[in-house]
Amino acid sequence: MKALSIVIPVYNSHECVAELSRQLADALQGIDYEQIMVNDCSKDTSWQEIQAVSKTNSHIIGINLRKNGGQDNAILTGLHFASGNYVVIMDDDLQHSPYDIPALYAEVQKGWDVCYANFTHKKQKLWKNMGSWFNGKISEIAIQKPQNIYLSPFKIIARPVVQEILKFNNLFPYIDGLIFQVTKDITQITVEHHKRELGKSNYNLIKSIKVFLRMLFGFSTAPLQIAAYLGFTSAAIGLILALWYFIEFIRGKADVVGWTTLVILILILGGGIFVSLGIIGEYIGRMYLTINNSPKFIIKDTIGYHDAKKE
Repeated sequence: MKALSIVIPVYNSHECVAELSRQLADALQGIDYEQIMVNDCSKDTSWQEIQAVSKTNSHIIGINLRKNGGQDNAILTGLHFASGNYVVIMDDDLQHSPYDIPALYAEVQKGWDVCYANFTHKKQKLWKNMGSWFNGKISEIAIQKPQNIYLSPFKIIARPVVQEILKFNNLFPYIDGLIFQVTKDITQITVEHHKRELGKSNYNLIKSIKVFLRMLFGFSTAPLQIAAYLGFTSAAIGLILALWYFIEFIRGKADVVGWTTLVILILILGGGIFVSLGIIGEYIGRMYLTINNSPKFIIKDTIGYHDAKKE
């Protein structure tokens, strides 16, 4: 068993693979570690770069997925291969510095289950910072995240927590949500968020929204509760209007005026019904795919000294 497993989802980052591996080797001198790089069906030469680096770096385990499943699925794949007492999860773009891993390692060894890397200043686009803030606020409701904890993609997790995470049969995994399902023994330390020097970001607004929806629908019934509240509110408004129009009829003031109101009410109520059905359908669809044991990930190739042990 290794001291550390470093799980890195890789997507279209061939420029970073060699430099990231070099920095990890330099930062973790004296620590028995394994570097698990999961190629999430990249469109560039990322897998070829992983293969090339693995020839001179015995710490590397390369996993090549047959189809793109998203960052969390790639991380989950790496967790299945990890054998370390502690598992570090980090991005592939060098914005998370390998030289901060020893500090995370030292902190989690004080008895914590998980230690997040908190960034005082995130060197990314404004919309990403706003999205992180919004996601954090919703997470406080959906997964009971403490207000003082930042859900960083750079973190270290104790092996017992990893083992519990792997027990979840969730086709749409959200790693931070799974962590908070397992433990509340969580801390964080402040590190620097570095500017991306190589390549370009693979994250866009659509992918960020998908991650947010994984958290919202995978670990909370809040959307169903909102749909129920909307239904009760619409019913209450309808009842009030029905009483109002009935009183107007009794008073002899009923006429054909009010078509605009009628059309607006139909649109509002109809829209509310379709939104509610969509929310319910999302939950049912996820349940259907999970019950049918659809695979979370499919491995095409592996490389590295770990192959014989796992296969």
